[in-house]
Amino acid sequence: MNRKEKRPSILLADDERGTREVLAKFLRMQYDVTLAEDGGIALNLLDRNNYDLVLTDIRMPGADGLAVLRKTLEKDPAPPCILFTAYGSIETAVDAMRKGAFDFVTKPVNFDQLEIVIARALETGRMKQENTELKKRLDDKFGLRGIVGSSPAMRHVIDTVRQVAPTRSTVLIEGESGTGKELIAQAIHQLGGRTGKFVAVHCAALPETLLESELFGHERGAFTGAVDSRPGRFELADGGTLFLDEIGEIPLPIQVKLLRVLETRTFERLGGTETLQTTARVVTATNRDLAQMVREGTFREDLYYRLDVVRIELPPLRERPEDIPQLVRHYLDVFANENGKEGMTITESAMAALTNYTWHGNVRELKNCMERMVVLCRGKEIGLENVPLNIRENSEPGIGKTVLTESGFDLEQNEKHLIERALNETGGNRSKAAEKLGISRRTLHRKLHLYNID
Repeated sequence: MNRKEKRPSILLADDERGTREVLAKFLRMQYDVTLAEDGGIALNLLDRNNYDLVLTDIRMPGADGLAVLRKTLEKDPAPPCILFTAYGSIETAVDAMRKGAFDFVTKPVNFDQLEIVIARALETGRMKQENTELKKRLDDKFGLRGIVGSSPAMRHVIDTVRQVAPTRSTVLIEGESGTGKELIAQAIHQLGGRTGKFVAVHCAALPETLLESELFGHERGAFTGAVDSRPGRFELADGGTLFLDEIGEIPLPIQVKLLRVLETRTFERLGGTETLQTTARVVTATNRDLAQMVREGTFREDLYYRLDVVRIELPPLRERPEDIPQLVRHYLDVFANENGKEGMTITESAMAALTNYTWHGNVRELKNCMERMVVLCRGKEIGLENVPLNIRENSEPGIGKTVLTESGFDLEQNEKHLIERALNETGGNRSKAAEKLGISRRTLHRKLHLYNID
């Protein structure tokens, strides 16, 4: 074993001194072993420490092995627990496995058998830990942690996502380009706990013939260039989520086929005769007015109602300026970490310029702007001079925004009024007022003292 590689840790609880010492000598050749002379000591050790594996005798004075098992299962993450038992207690050990024990080994212990059981238990524990970490990373990226914003509009979006995610209903996400429609779709999939994949199709990027093949698949020879059979996205997303972005760009003939899939959950590949079934959940998104398209006859009314079971409307960034400081700090941290510039900060004047700008490209434009500023900033602090010129020149104050002048904040004319208004709008909550102003709570306290604001 590589000396730098961490050895798995094992807690061994057995009240028989001879057995305990023999087992410890055997285990310490491969593992870091902590000994407990009885169940009570094992419980105390579990309170204070984490272990990769717990080995415990069932019969011990005081707290027995079942008590140790219960304590082990309370841990997060819970390590695998293996029980030692005499032949007369096998029924108890089997019952313990039903309650969560990984396995049991009979006494006297067969070391070859024990080694195999421990290896299986540690591998199972490692895989569970990896799955937990993977789920956390996915939650961080695609779950609600990835949706930044605490404005009333975004809180309503998040509440709707939570409510609709566990269901099978189709969801229509409406919003301008760059507002994060695919991120919302991914959050619905991730929070819904579906076992299949998240499969995205950008409908506007494909011509009609290719789009039909992408969605439903094709058989060999179905069209020129179809040299092999190929599954479509409905097949690939079976058991998962099929996200159809820019659904308003789908041609009418394909709208008919899509409607049939939503109604019957069945379809055929291009050039095929076999009827296939799908359990894929359909989530769609558009930056167009589908209701207007229905009135114009360019989008099927019956398909529109099938898609519009649950609608989520994403507001443009200009309608929720109070979320801009949060987004700025979020992407500042993200890109600083990606580029080895941890601990970067942003000045109040730079934050004000970003907050007062009308982001026509919405969150996507802000994200790209933050990456550019982080990469080009020579120091650890982003100042007004680092903000792109077009943003500085077009940064105009509005309701709930921080007033900016050429030299940064106009302290004498604007700050006191802005601080008082922010406090009034947040009911005197200083943390929320500071966030609304795009400054730190410490800075707000300093300015409250400076302007003698109660």
